[in-house]
Amino acid sequence: MKKTFLITALFFTGLISFAQSGSGFGLKGGLNYNGNGDFFDSAENAIRSPDKNVGYHIGVFGKLGNKIYVRPELVYTSTTSGYNEGDLKINKLDLPVLAGFKVIGPLNIFAGPSFQYILNTKFDGVTIDDIENDFTVGLHIGAGVNLGKLGIDVRYERGFSENEINFINSNITSLSGDRVDTRPDQIILSLSLKI
Repeated sequence: MKKTFLITALFFTGLISFAQSGSGFGLKGGLNYNGNGDFFDSAENAIRSPDKNVGYHIGVFGKLGNKIYVRPELVYTSTTSGYNEGDLKINKLDLPVLAGFKVIGPLNIFAGPSFQYILNTKFDGVTIDDIENDFTVGLHIGAGVNLGKLGIDVRYERGFSENEINFINSNITSLSGDRVDTRPDQIILSLSLKI
């Protein structure tokens, strides 16, 4: 028992010595497991939820502080949500502004608002109206581990601002007048490299 405790203590001491510390900036990228909101028919009935798909993101980050820190990021994100009628593809710029706290050693937790600007939307074979609002706000909450210059985190994002697209012209006539809620609902896995 003492030997196991000693090995565990040495392991955590080693991790603490490699933990990323101090202010800086770097690059990040990773995968998103995403689903946008429900699909509504013209009578305002929610008729289906999306199939979640894998997307990606790539960007830069800054970090100010050590034990308690602020971490702004600028990230290009591409997501896809599957519906029976086709796939909704969204490309956007995300600006999360996270406040974090080192819990123990390299482990940290964080949360904060995410400001999003939607660059482009496409729905298979369908002409869509402009998105109601190109600029929306969401929330990120998650946890991460930093080892030296390398970091990995997992977070959940949910959009707060109501935002939707409307179908205005379609080869599938039943879609005219229908709409999709475009608020993100996703799990994000990121790798980061401090420069």
